[in-house]
Amino acid sequence: MAETGSGAAGDLLAHRLGYLLKHVQAKLAGESARALEPFGVDGRELAVLAVLGESRPISQLEGAGRLGVDRTTMVALVDRLERLGLVERRRSELDRRKNVVALTEHGEDLLRRAEDARRRMEREFLAPLGAEDADRFVRSLRLLLADDSR
Repeated sequence: MAETGSGAAGDLLAHRLGYLLKHVQAKLAGESARALEPFGVDGRELAVLAVLGESRPISQLEGAGRLGVDRTTMVALVDRLERLGLVERRRSELDRRKNVVALTEHGEDLLRRAEDARRRMEREFLAPLGAEDADRFVRSLRLLLADDSR
């Protein structure tokens, strides 16, 4: 993690949740980029592949909703993945008026391999916590994301 500085100011920052989360996320993003570099995709693109690979072909709009990104961002992500030969747009078999996006065979293969690399990287990243604390940490983050009571 980035240095927190020396003296009282650095000590204060080291106890601020926002500061810690920001710097841990930046460290994780760097590790993720290194792990995914051999596959030619970044974390956002891998997330798109994962969403597209979890079920039947879906529309770009549906994919954007699942990922929590706007339509313009989703179009740009799918455009790049299509240029890489990882996804294809086609007419929906259920509704011929609608286009859907699906993984190609190459996309399915890359998703499998890149997800394995991502999982390994995450295990290594969380290893200093130990397995039990790492599981608790991830469960706690999920709980914070799911808590809509505020």
